[in-house]
Amino acid sequence: MVSESTNAPDATASGPAGLRAIFRGLRSRNYRLFFGGQSISLIGTWMTRTATSWLVYRLTDSAFLLGVVGFAGQIPIFILSPFAGVYVDRWNRHRTLVITQVLSMLQSLALAYLALRGIITVGEIIALCAFQGIINSFDMPARQALVIQMVEQREDLGNAIALNSSMVNVSRLIGPSLAGLLIAGWSEGVCFLFDGISYLAVIYSLLAMSIAADASARRQVRGTWEGLKEGFQYALGPGPIRPVLLLLATISLMGMPYAVLVPVFARDILHGGPHTYGFLIAASGLGAIVGALYLASRRSLRGISRIIIAAGLLFSVGLLGFSQSRVTWLSFALMLPIGAGMMMFIAASNTVLQTVVDDDKRGRVMSFYAMAFQGMLPFGSLLAGGLGGRLGAPPTLAVGGVCCLIGLGIFAHRVPALRQMVRPLYLKLGLGDAETSVPPVAEIRPTEKDELP
Repeated sequence: MVSESTNAPDATASGPAGLRAIFRGLRSRNYRLFFGGQSISLIGTWMTRTATSWLVYRLTDSAFLLGVVGFAGQIPIFILSPFAGVYVDRWNRHRTLVITQVLSMLQSLALAYLALRGIITVGEIIALCAFQGIINSFDMPARQALVIQMVEQREDLGNAIALNSSMVNVSRLIGPSLAGLLIAGWSEGVCFLFDGISYLAVIYSLLAMSIAADASARRQVRGTWEGLKEGFQYALGPGPIRPVLLLLATISLMGMPYAVLVPVFARDILHGGPHTYGFLIAASGLGAIVGALYLASRRSLRGISRIIIAAGLLFSVGLLGFSQSRVTWLSFALMLPIGAGMMMFIAASNTVLQTVVDDDKRGRVMSFYAMAFQGMLPFGSLLAGGLGGRLGAPPTLAVGGVCCLIGLGIFAHRVPALRQMVRPLYLKLGLGDAETSVPPVAEIRPTEKDELP
């Protein structure tokens, strides 16, 4: 949230040097390995997400049960992530991530076995989604906290986070499209099987890494409850972390569960089938890729607060437009700004949190990030499914878009105070653009005038 000036040089890169700058995070060997393995695995993950939603709707014809399945898969993150963050700060993060990937592979193979035999039930889908949610409670904070250990040069961190988002959304583009074709030609079980096999790529990449032990951070966490209390006090105190987490929680609750209702729009509003559903999700992924590449091309963090607000607006207005569309091509087009806005908002929020947090509390803060991002989704999924069943999908989506706009307005009011708190820290870390003498990071504390209103 470095302050902006009107006469400052362009913060984005262009030309051949700009192309190199977009991928500068790959200079780190460990991150290259992670990027390659995850790129393959995430295609399978998106195939499973697409196939799960379609399978549930095919078996039940119920928007409410779509919400229940989403709730079951994400409520463990809300409940367990704060505790998982304490252990992530204590345990070896690299080893933790290897274990979570192995368990995720077994979960996908279990789905594949039941679906391919034709004996799967909604109850089993809910149970396996809940099991994956438990895994993700540990996987997400461990993954987010480990990124900074993978990136050798601190100035490449923002770029690596943007590349991470690009990787997720390229997979989001490819995975649902493949899933739509496989579901139409064979069955949902083939998608689950591909996902299970794809985990081998990321497991191999993790085992091939050379990650230094991070004992300094883990020494600071003595007890679970003490560590949890310390983490909450740090994250919710007068600083930049709290407002970012609150806005993220608002948009995750009211806006991001739109994905729960996409099967309803594909079949009942647009009168399509699995291909329509897959291409709607893929269009969102394409928009997200464009947004991610824009963020990756930026040379500094100048204007990051503007990106958070602009991306949130793009996402919210896109939801409102999509909720009113009854034309297939227009719905595809509107999914582009929805995907771009969602990705840029999440990545920019992640970048702010990763760059301002103390390393010994990184696992806990990123667990709160997981709680605000993924942990609020089950409530949003349940709310979207319930309202979708009673009011219909279009009004439900419109209400979500309006609520996101209100949250953005409150956040925008706080931005000037946030910039005052964050700018000295960014300059000290070499992430800003001004050459200003600032006190050591350990001495930077928000004053009374810097505190949020």
